[in-house]
Amino acid sequence: MANTLVQFRTDETSRIKAMLICEQLGIDLQTYMRMCISRLISENGIPFSMKVQDSSGNKGILALREMGRISAEKGNAEMTLEEINAEIAKARKSFDAMNGAGTE
Repeated sequence: MANTLVQFRTDETSRIKAMLICEQLGIDLQTYMRMCISRLISENGIPFSMKVQDSSGNKGILALREMGRISAEKGNAEMTLEEINAEIAKARKSFDAMNGAGTE
């Protein structure tokens, strides 16, 4: 089956907004348009909704943002992996010492 070019006009603002949404969904605008045409034909109508999930209600993302805020507040937001591992090791050693671990 031969490919054919389909063109349409839209305002620049709508095009940019649509492209940004498609990027967040991991596709480009052309792929989205091909998906729409394919589903329109197979379902004989518009059967689907694709939405970018609002991350403001995602507990994991909210927790990461809060951790970032606290880290920035305490001045350690730019720690290297080695510094983070050293802090963890220090905390574990302190915890073990307080709980008598390793004294058996």
